[in-house]
Amino acid sequence: MNPMILLFVLIFFLLGITVLSRWVNILMEYERGVTFWLGKLSERPKGPGFIFVFWPFETMVKVSLQTVVLDVPPQDIITRDNVSVKVNAVVYYRVLDPAKAVVDVVDYNYATSQMAQTTLRSVLGQADLDELLSEREQLNEKLQEIVDGQTDPWGIKVAAVEVKHVDLPQEMQRAMARQAEAEREKRAKIIHAEGEEQASKALARAANEVSKNPVTLQLRYLQTLSDIATERNSTIIFPLPIELLKAFSNRFGGQASNGAPELVVDEGDEDAASTEVS
Repeated sequence: MNPMILLFVLIFFLLGITVLSRWVNILMEYERGVTFWLGKLSERPKGPGFIFVFWPFETMVKVSLQTVVLDVPPQDIITRDNVSVKVNAVVYYRVLDPAKAVVDVVDYNYATSQMAQTTLRSVLGQADLDELLSEREQLNEKLQEIVDGQTDPWGIKVAAVEVKHVDLPQEMQRAMARQAEAEREKRAKIIHAEGEEQASKALARAANEVSKNPVTLQLRYLQTLSDIATERNSTIIFPLPIELLKAFSNRFGGQASNGAPELVVDEGDEDAASTEVS
């Protein structure tokens, strides 16, 4: 065979393989193909499955419909109460309209990342530090709503924006630790005061019950003497109430007629008697 003819056949074969590889495309279930016929956007994206693209008259751009997890780098933010913090976040989004994602924005991934960063600085800069630490769920919802509204013309659906980490300065961490310690001490004092109040009310009720029957007070007095004598081997000098002596004087006074000695107590004497317990 003529070498020139063989060369032409080989070139034609390679060109056919190249054109055929461009024409025949297989798209996965999560992929769509945005095609352009002579530069004009086709009516609807192609795929998934086996599709034809008549190159070079028709070109195709593949777009993934999977959810993208975008890590927003740490941003320097000054809160409303003038505290400088570093905050990073994570954004979950996916493409809903492949044609808009290709035609209306140059790079939808980069555009979504930049939009998330600027929105993060803007929204968190309007919040106090306490809100940033304690009301994170409300801030996440606000961030998601704003970013989703900004990316909707690009055919992008932002499912969630989550604040991942808040980096506080060392001096602010120490101040918050002191504040938490003071709060714990405050709660401890309140609980102690409430306990004292309850105990005083219980003692008042007990005193009212004892005052109704003087004998109860005398029995309690004798029980206290017994407890002291049992627990310690020492001599304790304490005043003896006149009311207790009255009870004994009445008892001995009733026995004086039977020949027993009579105990006489001067009620006007202000000096208290003393007793000894060993």
